[in-house]
Amino acid sequence: MKILITGANGQLGKEIQHLLKIMQADIGHVDKVYNNAEIKAVSSKELDITNFEMVINCVSEFKPEIIINCAAFTNVDKCETDKETALKVNALGPKNLAIAAEEISVKLVHVSTDYVFSGDYKQPLAEYDIPNPNTVYGKTKLLGETYIREQCSKYFIVRTAWLYGRFGKNFVYTIMNAAKEKGYLEVVNDQTGCPTNAEDLAYNILEIALTEGYGIYHCTGEGECTWYDFAKKIIEFSEIECQIKPITSENLNRPAKRPIFSALENMMLNAKNMNRMRNWEEALKEFIKLVK
Repeated sequence: MKILITGANGQLGKEIQHLLKIMQADIGHVDKVYNNAEIKAVSSKELDITNFEMVINCVSEFKPEIIINCAAFTNVDKCETDKETALKVNALGPKNLAIAAEEISVKLVHVSTDYVFSGDYKQPLAEYDIPNPNTVYGKTKLLGETYIREQCSKYFIVRTAWLYGRFGKNFVYTIMNAAKEKGYLEVVNDQTGCPTNAEDLAYNILEIALTEGYGIYHCTGEGECTWYDFAKKIIEFSEIECQIKPITSENLNRPAKRPIFSALENMMLNAKNMNRMRNWEEALKEFIKLVK
């Protein structure tokens, strides 16, 4: 088994590598097939996925059985002003990987986002709901999905949201650090979504990748909350003395519009009896025990 991971320095890329190392140490595993897997984890400096020739050469030379694309331009506000980079990384990069995967008939797992939807709904969205993004980030990520579906026959598109984990920057670390420093925080209370533990997502991705159930999957923490609710639980589980005030999105005045309701339903995982995503509060509590 050979696995190529792009975006290897991001929090999900690092989490997948960490989980694979655990499996190879036989501490726990999704399947024994991963025990002796050869991993090639590349950052954007090592493999520019927007460079077609580099991608084709890398994939044809390494010949992986599975490609996991964690590379993305995720700065939602910067995407609004740097549209070309967003298009290259979020759309053309995945297209290049899809073409390369198809050439040698291997599986491609691509990580996408809740931002492919507008967020103007009142209930969690399933895989069959029609995307309608209203930000450059969401539009370029959706175009990346479209290219993959057009160019690759063995694809898994995994949409996730509100991701946090032990590696890199994320909302949980930001709140914990700010709470310790300031003792007072203001957090938006009019945006609802699904906090997702990167370890849970990594586990599900590796399990999905062993199947031939190609298609689109939603993969987020179970349950939903606002950013304010999320922050309150972070403070509670961290046992940090801090006051939190709810505010509206208008108070932040950000360039890119945030989804008001972006909760996703893990319908496909449930239909296949493969949903290993924990309730967001349970996963958060265990995570904070690990890192505080």
